[in-house]
Amino acid sequence: MDNDSTERIVSALRKWIATAPPGAQLPSNRVLVAEYAASPVTVAKAMRALRGLGLVESRPGVGTFVRAVRAARPVDYGWQTAALRSPQTRIPTLSTPLRSGAPDAIALHSGYPARELLPQRLVRSALARAARGDTAVRPAAAAGLPELQAWFAQELAEAFGAAVSAPAARDVIVLPGSQSGLSSIFRALVGVGQPMLIESPSYWGAILAAAQCGVRLVPVPSGPRGPDPEELSRAFAETGARVFYAQPNFANPTGVQWGPETSQRVLEVVRAHGAFLIEDDWAHDFGIDAAVRPVAPSDEAGHVIYLRSLTKSVSPSIRVAALVARGPARDRILADRSAESMYVSGLLQAAALDVVTQPAWRTHLRDLRHQLRARRDLLIATLAEHAPSAHLEQVPRGGLHLWLRLPEATNLDRLVRDCEAGSVLVAPGTEWFPAEPSGPHLRLNYSGTDPQRFAEGAQVIGQALARQLG
Repeated sequence: MDNDSTERIVSALRKWIATAPPGAQLPSNRVLVAEYAASPVTVAKAMRALRGLGLVESRPGVGTFVRAVRAARPVDYGWQTAALRSPQTRIPTLSTPLRSGAPDAIALHSGYPARELLPQRLVRSALARAARGDTAVRPAAAAGLPELQAWFAQELAEAFGAAVSAPAARDVIVLPGSQSGLSSIFRALVGVGQPMLIESPSYWGAILAAAQCGVRLVPVPSGPRGPDPEELSRAFAETGARVFYAQPNFANPTGVQWGPETSQRVLEVVRAHGAFLIEDDWAHDFGIDAAVRPVAPSDEAGHVIYLRSLTKSVSPSIRVAALVARGPARDRILADRSAESMYVSGLLQAAALDVVTQPAWRTHLRDLRHQLRARRDLLIATLAEHAPSAHLEQVPRGGLHLWLRLPEATNLDRLVRDCEAGSVLVAPGTEWFPAEPSGPHLRLNYSGTDPQRFAEGAQVIGQALARQLG
């Protein structure tokens, strides 16, 4: 409730500041407390937010004023151009899903669920207990907290049949988020300048990690049922690649889930070429109309490197993930992790383990499924009504996003600018393609904040598209 009040005050004051002259004094905190029927703490948080946006400045003992734009001589950083030389790969400073916007904007661009979809009470209690334990004051093992390793192994073992050997706790490496894990896997198993196959479109973070590691990406088209196994085999043969990165369950951005036959045939291709499949099971906890079907349980020879994160489903502040790998591949990845960050915070590992072993965790996941379904269906309905030219290629059976194909004549950059001018943040699909995009797309997050404003957001998108298409 306090955060809602803070956002309400910030939104109202932003409108006032927009028409006020530079140097105008804002009402005192006491006046704002009375005007908005808010607590002094809430008003203070709102003022901090405005200062963080660079809209106001405080003068101790005097008050808070609309910030004047000051003309200052720009600092010359030209010397850095010579010192840094040409970059190996051009990497965006900040990818679209990580951008922040105005507090009152409709944020459909994000990759994270809204706070109300997280197990907030479990997280806060777990962090408090972890802070009182030994893990708060001692280093963790390089591969992870043994109890958390065992939990990840058991989670995957539940999907294993009797015909294969279930993973052991030792096969698990705990990571400070899956993004860090991808970088280690790419460095350890692919290497600078070497090829790696990747679905197209695919997760922007994997594309970014590959660029950072100097890995050469080879796109493999992926359709409504996943990649074509024959096309995948041809790509392996032509490039000599030994790694294929994929998301078999509720892929980001498309929402596609591989069927059992596709999973089996892809694994057969990987085996035939003596290669690895990096299975990114990022949406393990976000099934809606279907449960996840990991490929890893069908592998007993160490071809599948299985990656699972808790960051999105537990809390973005608890960056804890894990990978399951066997044999020398596991040892190489662990060596890279040790060199990169030595170990993952024991406090965060203990908190994550506390959350996922509480009985209320399973209850939360069941409730989350219903909430995601309601939000997904609401956004689909509002887009169909207000932005009919944005075509939904497939209703996702899980995950957090809709993947929309736009008319060929759409200017994506202009569309994004027009939507932002209307206080709607959207993610252009170009960042999800490892090579040239197959057409103009948008990725929209239905798990974000303010579902009651989905219709308003869809109207802005529809109107921006209509202006382009005449």
